[in-house]
Amino acid sequence: MIDYLIVGSGLAGISFSEVALHNGKSILVLDNNSQNSSKIAGGLYNPVILKRFSEVAQAKEHLLAMNEFFSSLEKKLDIRVDVKMPILRRFYSIEEQNNWFAASDKVNLSPFLSTSLITKNYRGIDSPFGFGQVLQTGYIDTALLLNNYKDYLIKKQLLLEESFDYSLLKEQEGGISYKDIQAKHIIFAEGFGMHANPYFKDLPLDGTKGELLIIKAPQLDLDVIVNSSVFILPLGDNLFKIGATYNWKDKTDFPTEEGKTELVEKIKEVINCDFEIVSHLAGVRPTVKDRRPLVGTYANHNSIHILNGLGTRGVMLGPAMAKALFENIEYQKPLEKSIDIKRFA
Repeated sequence: MIDYLIVGSGLAGISFSEVALHNGKSILVLDNNSQNSSKIAGGLYNPVILKRFSEVAQAKEHLLAMNEFFSSLEKKLDIRVDVKMPILRRFYSIEEQNNWFAASDKVNLSPFLSTSLITKNYRGIDSPFGFGQVLQTGYIDTALLLNNYKDYLIKKQLLLEESFDYSLLKEQEGGISYKDIQAKHIIFAEGFGMHANPYFKDLPLDGTKGELLIIKAPQLDLDVIVNSSVFILPLGDNLFKIGATYNWKDKTDFPTEEGKTELVEKIKEVINCDFEIVSHLAGVRPTVKDRRPLVGTYANHNSIHILNGLGTRGVMLGPAMAKALFENIEYQKPLEKSIDIKRFA
């Protein structure tokens, strides 16, 4: 009997897998590669909600957990996925500058918002009102992470690439059985695929489609991430990731002309140089109506659990949420009410 059968190998599944392995537990991961939101994600981590200049809930704690998690994972896989890089908020007006500096005086935001106005002229960017710098930011190369972690699981014979058949899941004393697998616990980390799960399909996972572009712009000179009506993330070799759209109606992961048009119009508002579109990506983010994760145990079923709803901040939330669920299962440490699925009971 293994300790954990984990369904899904996106950011949530990887996060829980690593927490379990780090604590000496045995795992098996099952994934059918149907969900791609983690792989195509921008992967940005940012402790500030820049639309409102407010702090992300528990930003300090989540950043600490994230830094420890990815540092350990980089050593384990011998890759670099955590790219520390400033995020510059492009100001639209003097009023927005004033709002920034007012926010930077707040105790909870002062560690994250620089009080120095950045007036550097980046080639290819229109910025008449300058920038504000967000501190402790960067991005995780999610595609590189997921591909290398998949290779690691395959090498260790810890991955089954197949669809999960819910009708074959049976509860038994001390755990569950699935086909010929016996496990003490099963963790569903399926992203938007949760809607097919009979145990958790009634949870309010909304799903928000996001589209991104990879563009080539030789005349655009950036060594920082720019946040404006879109984010501009430099990838090297004159390539930039541009995102993202938010569509609450379309639940497919196919790129659309509407999404591309929206991104092109927004990028033209920010940059003043030529560019070509190299690729167009789309995925459905697992978002929740109250913007908090879905963590916990199925009612009166002590071996069936969920880790989902990481939304647009998956790289920041994943490690901390996985640790919270693991400690809840293993040590009965209570989950915070704001993330516990019991809030929807």
